[in-house]
Amino acid sequence: MEYLGVEKAILRRGVEWDIDPTLDRINKLMDLLGQPQRAYPVVHITGTNGKSSTARMVDTLLRERNLRVGRFTSPHLSSMRERITVDGEPLDEERFVQVYEDVLPYLELVDQQHGRLSFFETLTAMAYAAFADAPVDVAVVEVGMGGTWDSTNVADGTVAVVTPISLDHMAYLGPDIEAIAREKAGIIKPGATAVLAQQPLGVAEILLRRAAEIGATVAREGLEFGVVQRELAMGGQMVRLQGLKGVYDEVFLPLYGQHQAGNAACALAAVETLTAGDDPLDGDLVRNAFAQVSSPGRLEVVRRGPTVLVDAAHNPGAVESIVEALEESFGFERLIGVVAVMADKDVAGVLELLEPVMAEIVVTRNSSPRSMEVDELRSLAEDIFGAERVHVAARLDDAIDTAIGLAEDAGEFSGSGVLITGSVVTAGDARTLLRAESE
Repeated sequence: MEYLGVEKAILRRGVEWDIDPTLDRINKLMDLLGQPQRAYPVVHITGTNGKSSTARMVDTLLRERNLRVGRFTSPHLSSMRERITVDGEPLDEERFVQVYEDVLPYLELVDQQHGRLSFFETLTAMAYAAFADAPVDVAVVEVGMGGTWDSTNVADGTVAVVTPISLDHMAYLGPDIEAIAREKAGIIKPGATAVLAQQPLGVAEILLRRAAEIGATVAREGLEFGVVQRELAMGGQMVRLQGLKGVYDEVFLPLYGQHQAGNAACALAAVETLTAGDDPLDGDLVRNAFAQVSSPGRLEVVRRGPTVLVDAAHNPGAVESIVEALEESFGFERLIGVVAVMADKDVAGVLELLEPVMAEIVVTRNSSPRSMEVDELRSLAEDIFGAERVHVAARLDDAIDTAIGLAEDAGEFSGSGVLITGSVVTAGDARTLLRAESE
């Protein structure tokens, strides 16, 4: 089979966001494959925002320790292959096809006997199989959605990382933040270490109760570990991190915002947990690793003159973090927004947070069938921004051109910039259009 044929075959298994709350099919598949997810320790990562960035940081720290690492993240920005990486690189097309062909007979058997495996279940199985075959020393696995019923949860994470939890995917995970927290707490397993980012009080109580009930060890940001000091630096920030085993000074993190510093602290604690003994990690190793970290589509500068940023924020919690980072790290005096969002999101909540920092906004749609129609988005935006500040473009490429033009209209005014945001799909589409380097 050719790569595009495999990609289409996986896509025919349904949409990624349509989940069925059962692990029955994926467990049957793992049995047929010989339980590949048990061939290596797993760092399992859930939360609402920051999962992919944290996964990339854990991956980089582990590889700096000369370990072979598999990483499974979602969704992808440009290519499905991005989701499954070994040694920091996505599977190439030939290897991706080979892994699919290896698992296909077992997929078909489960399809026939237990019901059709989904898009995400298929990719999860492929990732676990590819990691066992590599073989990797450690797998870093991001949940797709939730935790308890997420197909990645057939693995028992040695470390369970829970990044900040807020409201998102309520139709699938529950109507309030407590219900969402209970669902995400399901990745914390007996005997594991739960590395918990700072959380709202009710969420923290649920996570701690889960850990106590099953005998997991807990490490909490702000208590056992955390960000001690942080200051702006060219191209990112300089941080001092309190780990579980030591303090790490003068760590340059080439990412923007307090939220990324918090992600770095969680990643560091997770890696320390995997390390035998009580000695801290080598300070130079930690500094070298974090200096290499990247997180495409997360306040990523994709063009200068004017500065154009791309961010995958798609819920109010994420937007709140990027607004804070924008004001701190960029200080635009005139920011033009390009926004395309999914119709099932809290669009009004997103727009209300963006309104104070955007001089004007160009509303559009992305390539997903879930994208909100432009007229509906315009109506919401005009209610919040006022009609005079809202521009409309039917296509994302035209919207980007319009926004850059509006920023350039300021002439030599160096304080202008463009932010393209609203969805992971929007970020991926924009990176492709602007030819941002894939990683």
